Amino acid sequence: MELKKIALNDVHEALGAKMVPFAGYNMPVRYTSDIEEHNAVRNAVGVFDVSHMGEFMLRGPGALDLIQRITSNDASKLADGKVQYSCFPNEEGGIVDDLLVYRFSEEEYMLVVNASNIEKDWDWVNRYNTGGVALENISDEVSLFAVQGPKAAEALQPLTSIDLHGMVYYTFEKGTFANVEDVIVSATGYTGSGGFELYVKNKDAKAVFGAIMEAGKPYGIKPIGLGARDTLRLEMGFCLYGNDINDTTSPLEAGLGWITKFDKDFTNAANLKAQKQAGVQRKLIGFEMLEKAIPRAHYDIVNAAGEKVGEVTSGTMAPSLGKGVGLGYVNSDLSRPGTEIYIRIRNKNMRAQVVKLPFYKK
Repeated sequence: MELKKIALNDVHEALGAKMVPFAGYNMPVRYTSDIEEHNAVRNAVGVFDVSHMGEFMLRGPGALDLIQRITSNDASKLADGKVQYSCFPNEEGGIVDDLLVYRFSEEEYMLVVNASNIEKDWDWVNRYNTGGVALENISDEVSLFAVQGPKAAEALQPLTSIDLHGMVYYTFEKGTFANVEDVIVSATGYTGSGGFELYVKNKDAKAVFGAIMEAGKPYGIKPIGLGARDTLRLEMGFCLYGNDINDTTSPLEAGLGWITKFDKDFTNAANLKAQKQAGVQRKLIGFEMLEKAIPRAHYDIVNAAGEKVGEVTSGTMAPSLGKGVGLGYVNSDLSRPGTEIYIRIRNKNMRAQVVKLPFYKK
């Protein structure tokens, strides 16, 4: 299958990005080094082009009812200009995808989904659209820039009249940005270092990206690739679809009980409620290595007797912490923080400890 190209593919190549296939797209994985880019976001400001993400518009009087039916969180709690993290539960107890829900008005919402799942999610939403909601897949028309880091608001403020310093986490505004109208500026992100995500039309992407890079110069802004995006999100313990959650992992097993609201009906709610009452058999945990070693996805997690008790789903050497960290599923009796476990790395069982997330604390 031919790789799709994001609108600024050529811009990233000109910036020296190493481009790799990711979720069906040709994407920048790094420009300099993962550690340098990671530290730029933690300490100053960086910009990711994550235009591979998917966006669906839902409009009409039945829009909220449809969202309530297919998502686990309670979207009726949203007000205009608010964003909510949620997931699509499937009918077998797993997760179709995790997503963000944006409310523009009582009858207009945007769903932001993972690039690898755009087609699957689009089919899923349409499958349950029995109320005639107007659906529009605008994924191919929209570019998305994540400007992340403690200096993000300061760097971007000259480009807009929207009060960036006053924006609360998980809220958004639509306005003029870098002389471009109708830009969605959202106080969201996947790094744990604050910042904003900007949704712009593809035709405006080059101008907006250029303005961001220029405005960020005094603050040491750098373009950031998917490599650093992964270490940043992992230090926060944020799930990555396809690694830590998938079609077979229940939101309750994945520690997403906080976005699973049983005071409404949604896909597979009864079975998930029964699972909650009975207690899950396995849980997603965060762990830190107690020995010098780097955990990786699919490594076995074993107990003191060397018996397999789980599997690593994501792992790395955390640049902000200087130690190996990871996520993985283990039997529930081993999920308590402080529990010692072992990660099997090249036939050696290396000591690790279950810890409370996030790993990185500001």
